[in-house]
Amino acid sequence: MPLLRTPRLRLPPARDGLWSRRLLSLAVAAVVAVAVAAPLLALSRSTTFDGFACVAWLMFGLHQLGRRWWPRRNGRLAWTARVAGRDAVEPGLVARRSLAGWTDLLADLTLLTGAAVVITSWFPADREWGRIVRTLLVLAAAAAVGRIAYQEARFTGRLALTAGGIRYGSRSYDWSNIDRVSLHKRDGRLNGVRLRPVRWLSLEPAPVVGGRDTAVPEQRLAAAIEEYRSRPYVLAGGPVTAPEPAAEPAGR
Repeated sequence: MPLLRTPRLRLPPARDGLWSRRLLSLAVAAVVAVAVAAPLLALSRSTTFDGFACVAWLMFGLHQLGRRWWPRRNGRLAWTARVAGRDAVEPGLVARRSLAGWTDLLADLTLLTGAAVVITSWFPADREWGRIVRTLLVLAAAAAVGRIAYQEARFTGRLALTAGGIRYGSRSYDWSNIDRVSLHKRDGRLNGVRLRPVRWLSLEPAPVVGGRDTAVPEQRLAAAIEEYRSRPYVLAGGPVTAPEPAAEPAGR
């Protein structure tokens, strides 16, 4: 069984308990997409966007600087009776998105919208074909923002541990193919927990879950994954409390 569950193109079951969540997520996505498209369509009718190019570059710089911001994370995995996953609603432990994660998400949306405005300005507003291209670009940007909103509303929390597996964002990983876990470092900082698979089915590196965008720190997340890796059924049995990581020996 692969570590990563590859999505299948099939109609979800009618009684998987997720249809209300899907419909709510679609409504949120539609509202966000319309809220983005309306002002962009109005701007796209303008004859010039020269001033927005500088603004877009400024947003790009702030976006990159924001990635270097590492606020302290001290969240805990919280027990939730109904965790909306990819294929089912299950009980489990949930980690919310961190402050840095929300900041990154907002920055990504702002950068995407700004880039759409700048690219739109490259096409003439006084030509029929230019107006068509501008409209299509605006609609594409609004659809991309709506899709991000859908993903945020569709799932419970940024990360979840359930009897069915580990879900990080929209990706799910089976417990049965996790050999061991280790702390992952990026640019000299702890940034997630690496899941080493039992069977390597591709040349891709082992997946990493959690990190800067997750409120639960790496040590606490790794301890919980290790605790339930060999007995995930415990998560389906009732309210549980995630274990704390072992204390470091004095002097280390």
